[in-house]
Amino acid sequence: MKKIESIKEFGGYLNRYQHESQSCDCLMTFSVYLPPAAETQQVPALYWLSGLTCTDDNFRVKAGAQRYAAELGLALIIPDTSPRGDHVPDDPDRYDLGQGAGFYINATRAPWSQNYRMYDYVTRELPELVEATLPLVPGLKSISGHSMGGHGALICALKNPHSYRSMSAFAPICNPVRSPWGENCFSTYLGEDREAWKAWDATCLIEAGAKPVPLLIDQGTADEFLAEQLHPQQLQAACAARDFPLTLRMQDGYDHSYHFIATFIGEHLAWHAAALTA
Repeated sequence: MKKIESIKEFGGYLNRYQHESQSCDCLMTFSVYLPPAAETQQVPALYWLSGLTCTDDNFRVKAGAQRYAAELGLALIIPDTSPRGDHVPDDPDRYDLGQGAGFYINATRAPWSQNYRMYDYVTRELPELVEATLPLVPGLKSISGHSMGGHGALICALKNPHSYRSMSAFAPICNPVRSPWGENCFSTYLGEDREAWKAWDATCLIEAGAKPVPLLIDQGTADEFLAEQLHPQQLQAACAARDFPLTLRMQDGYDHSYHFIATFIGEHLAWHAAALTA
């Protein structure tokens, strides 16, 4: 784990690291914001998973989260969205497949299965690495994300309910087996067995009996992807049928952009901080 950048912000430090990932079989880059409290004590962590086409840089530059994290005493762990490198399979003509579009699953289909194991990376390898080397409270973490990353946050928490105190998302892909984005990536990474896809779909996991983890979702009503890609109503119905603890806030007039995220990120961080300190 090599530190390649360090910037002081709001009394803490925004650091960037690289390391050789066993899960993804490539050099991975991620960012960490350590609040001022981390200079004297261990702090809990919030993992942020970004969406299609993003790297770790989008959230740390655009969301304005570091100010709130400094006040709340939260570390922010911000991984990339996929494996990277010349040897990593890609589809350069597609923005929604390949590098930048890992979908936070473990691919099972060649040639993708060699590198596209972002689920293992986010839930196992990265937490083990940062908790062993940074001033974080071991095992005390929550998770959030946007769009494809919102999907990733939900499935990581639903498949590991004892590992995360809370989960939240901005405009997540709630039911990817019904979404063109999800269908394209799942068929490529996992094959054509649609039953196998359900293990990577938040709505299907809740329908199948996933243990409850407190869940907050913000969704903009002016989001251009709402009707075709995101399907929050399917997730809402599944939660209602299971009495699953969901707070879904439809935010009037907001779109899919980081302007939307920056507006409500402080509320999400405060919500996670309350769960992490309860």
